[in-house]
Parts: sequence; structure tokens; C-alpha cells
Amino acid sequence: MNSTYAFIAGTSGEWRIRSIAGYLGESLDPAQRLAVRPYEIGGGEQEPGWRLLGTVSNVRYATRMEVASLRQRQEPLRRPQASRAVLIPIRKSAAWWDLAQDERRAIFEETSQHTRIGLDYLPAIARRLHHSRDLGEPFDFLTWFEFAPEHESAFDDLLARLRATREWDFVEREVDVRLERDGPA
Repeated sequence: MNSTYAFIAGTSGEWRIRSIAGYLGESLDPAQRLAVRPYEIGGGEQEPGWRLLGTVSNVRYATRMEVASLRQRQEPLRRPQASRAVLIPIRKSAAWWDLAQDERRAIFEETSQHTRIGLDYLPAIARRLHHSRDLGEPFDFLTWFEFAPEHESAFDDLLARLRATREWDFVEREVDVRLERDGPA
């Protein structure tokens, strides 16, 4: 089952925005807070900031064994101790999308070892990928991570390792939005 989520920046929301930084390409406009909720058409998102949509879908580029490993080690989102989050919207180049599925898989996993790198940081860092390309959004993917404050340096290490892979040669726009949740989940 697919679920579409709205990431709505403005003056309200459960997450306080600590920083917004354009890593590659154009950044996003500044905002104070971020709400993350299931998207409803005509849902009345009247916040004065930006809105990004993404759909949770089947896991792509991963083998059955990789998916099983991820599911076995992945902690759920909204854990009380995970008061930090990072939203990383990413757009890949036309050259990436011109590749066949098996060619993208080879770069994603065999060369870049994306899943293997991610497994090294589970269960401390929970994550969920949202697909946006088919929704006509300005990004192809919205990557969402949650972790406890003491795991932020591990998250930074995870990010550095992923950004150093061949896969990132195809990233043309990436924004890093750091967040903190106030109070209990």
C-alpha cells in the first residue's frame, strides 16, 4: 500500500527547524517549523513556507535478502528518544534516469554499497524513503532520518560515506534540513 506524506514548512509543526542548508544546488526557503503528516488532497496546508510531497512505496534496488536485513534491524520512527531528525530532499540527474534499472542497481548497491552502508548505522538511525519523482515534485526522493541526539555524529558519518560514493555523482540537488522535536513523541 502506498502512503503519501506532506512535509510542510512554516510556523507550526511538531519539528523545530534547526538549519536548512543547500548541499548541492539551490536550497529551500527558511522556515521555523516542519509538520510531517499523511497528505490529503484539499487538506488545507496554508502554512507560509514550502511543501514537499513523497510516497512511501516498495523498496527499489534492494534484493530480498537486503530488504530482510533492513527490516530486521530497522527501529520504528517516532521513538521517544529520537528527538532529532533530518530531511534530505534529493534530485538526481537526467543521466541517472537514462540508465536502465539494472544499471542503477549496479551503481546503487554493487559499486556504492548504499544498503550495506545504511545497515552499519541501524538500529540507532531510523529512516524512511519517500518517492517524489512521479508526483511532479522538485525532488526525486525525500529521505527522512530520526535518531537520538547522541547519534548525530554517527548520522554525519553515514551521510559523508554516502556522499563519497559513485551514486552521488548523479545527484544534482540536495538540501539538508536539520530538525529537533520538542517534548515527548
